[in-house]
Amino acid sequence: MLGVHASQVAPLLLGSRITSIADGARVRVRITEVEAYGGVGEDPGSHAFRRRTVRNSAMFGPPGHAYVYFTYGMHWCLNVVTGPEGEAGAVLIRAAEVEVGREVARGRRGPAVADRDLARGPARLTVALGVTGALDGASLFSPRSPLRLTLPPSPVSTFEVSARTGVAGAGATTPWRFFLADEPTVSRYRRSAR
Repeated sequence: MLGVHASQVAPLLLGSRITSIADGARVRVRITEVEAYGGVGEDPGSHAFRRRTVRNSAMFGPPGHAYVYFTYGMHWCLNVVTGPEGEAGAVLIRAAEVEVGREVARGRRGPAVADRDLARGPARLTVALGVTGALDGASLFSPRSPLRLTLPPSPVSTFEVSARTGVAGAGATTPWRFFLADEPTVSRYRRSAR
């Protein structure tokens, strides 16, 4: 599955689990929403559109690793690098349902946060999991990794597709957002403000 274009991998990640161990606490989520991002010269919405940089280096592989970046001066976002190695491509994990460690996630997110909102949105998800830039480039399949991805036994059979949310410019209408239908943890679609 990995080593192919992000837009092909993205829907296959729906229903996957991500487990993190941060500060000695374990949290596991089930992925409900993702967005694909392509490579150099291909996808104007991608961090790698213009070229490889220090910031986006993890996007160029190897596949199966994390690309974690800082945005808006306050949020971390988690991506699964899809490869093939040397070609940029990643899938942003936009939302998930917390399955294990709900109280740990709530302690990180706030005591009044509803279950459905614990990991609803890419920045909320990283807070719930305890993910920071220290995990940029981490292997998601190594048994020793503090951040692990477990693929479902078979792909989900039904999902919805839309334009990416919060993306401006030429990449705004690219239909590379994939999400589980009628899932309360999926974030609301929003157009990017100019």
